[in-house]
Order: sequence, then C-alpha cells, then structure tokens
Amino acid sequence: MRTPASDPAAARRAELAAFIRARRADLRPGDLGLNPLPRRRGTPGLRREEVAAAAGVSLTWYTWLEQGRPADPSSQVIDALARTLRLDTESHRHLRRLAGLAAPEPDHMPDDVGPQLTRLLEAIEPAPACLLGLRFDFLAWNRSFDRLWLPGSLPANRRNLMWLYFAQDTAAQMSVGREERGRRLLGQFRAVAAEHAGDERFAELIDALHQESAQFRTWWSHNRVEQALTGQIAIRRPPVGVIRLDVSELKVASHPSLTLCVQVPARPVDARRLAQLIRSRVDLAVPIPRR
Repeated sequence: MRTPASDPAAARRAELAAFIRARRADLRPGDLGLNPLPRRRGTPGLRREEVAAAAGVSLTWYTWLEQGRPADPSSQVIDALARTLRLDTESHRHLRRLAGLAAPEPDHMPDDVGPQLTRLLEAIEPAPACLLGLRFDFLAWNRSFDRLWLPGSLPANRRNLMWLYFAQDTAAQMSVGREERGRRLLGQFRAVAAEHAGDERFAELIDALHQESAQFRTWWSHNRVEQALTGQIAIRRPPVGVIRLDVSELKVASHPSLTLCVQVPARPVDARRLAQLIRSRVDLAVPIPRR
C-alpha cells in the first residue's frame, strides 16, 4: 500500500522498512557467522529474529521498524543494523537519511583530493575555486583562488577558512560587510561542528580559535547557525578595488566530506579586476585599509 504524500514521516518509514527488508533478503546466516535456525525457511534471506539478535535489538522493535511503524531509532541502533546488514558506505548513508539521522562520519577524511579533482579546479579558471574538507580545511585550490586569498600563506596545520577569517584576520580585512560575512561563516561552521559533536579535531580547532580571536569568542557565544554561504560577496583588494563574486558551494558526490567552493565574478568589471589582480605582484603583505 502506498503512503500518502501528505504524510512525509510515514512515507520515509515505509521506505526504511522496504529497504531493510530487501537487505535482509540479500543475506544468509553464514554471512554473519550464524548457524541457521532449525525450522525450515519459507523465504530467502535472514529471519527477523536473526537480524535483531545480531544487531542487539529486540525482535518486537525490529518488527515494528520493518512494518513502518514509529520506532524512533537512535543513531547507535541504526549503525548496528548497518553493520549487521553488511551495508556499504552509500547504503549506510541512505539508511541514516531514511531514519532522519545525519550522515555517518566518514572512515577517512581525504587529505589528497586526487588528480581528477585537481584538474577540475584548474578547468574552473579563471574563477577562484577551492576544495574544503569537513572542518573547512583548504585541501586544494586553483591559481586564481591562491592569488585572491593566499591559503598557502597559512601555517601548514592551520590552512583553514575559519583560521584565515578569524585568527589571521586576512579575509575579514578584505571583506566588504565583514561583520555579516563573518557571522554567517561562523554560523555555517557551528552547524557542521554540531553535527559532529565529539570530534576531537573540531574541538581542537574551536579551542584554538577561541584563544586567537576575541571576535570568534564573542560571536560563538551567540549560537547562530547557517546552512550555506551561497550568494554574493564583495572583497576589497588594492590596487584593483572592490571585486564582487557569486559564491556557490557544491558537495562532491564521490567524497561527501568535501565541498567545492566556486567564486564567479558577478559583473564584467569584476572579471577584469580579478584578471588584473592575478597578473599583478600585489599580495596581502600590502596593508589593506579598513573601511
């Protein structure tokens, strides 16, 4: 029976039920190192009681889940089911989405983005573009982005967007409307950090930013959150003046922890000024006036 579209929660539960039933049918007791239960099997795959026992949940609760009834599964239980059902990374993510949970923490955060993504960054020239990691680390960038923001000037262990904006203050000095931009940036960072509460590297970075930036300490206490930084930004770079850029953030499907950030000149004059800046030898060692 199809679930009415007017009840999205019920529709999601029905999808979850169908998904785990299908995955249960794909497995045999031997896949989990189990001895088959003694009575004859009328249908292929594991029995419900075998899945429930292997995942450490009650049979009644698991049956409710397969029937699409409200069961309010926790992340620990869903992850245990993913392990029991031998789900791959994408299927695990799908299961968590159906359960209304955040995506699982990747087992490995890529530090090397690989030649394919590097070529993509080069192909986006002359628009500045970079790849950000889960914690807003700069993992790779193209020449235009390097000339505009100088991520390579940061300490090797602090090549991070938040560090650039708050601790080094470079990006903040460049930004027109720096306060609103900074608040939005911190709000996005806070939203992502909250999804990964308990992550030691997030905690270490947040502590370091508290120590380095009074502005970060003040705004962090406001508990503002944002979900994306798409939109337009304006930056001031001597000797060319103000450059307006349309910012788009795109998730990389093959590496869900990566975000491709592309900054496209908003007007022909902005493209000309960006090209002039890229050709020039002026960098951020030149003081940028605060206005």
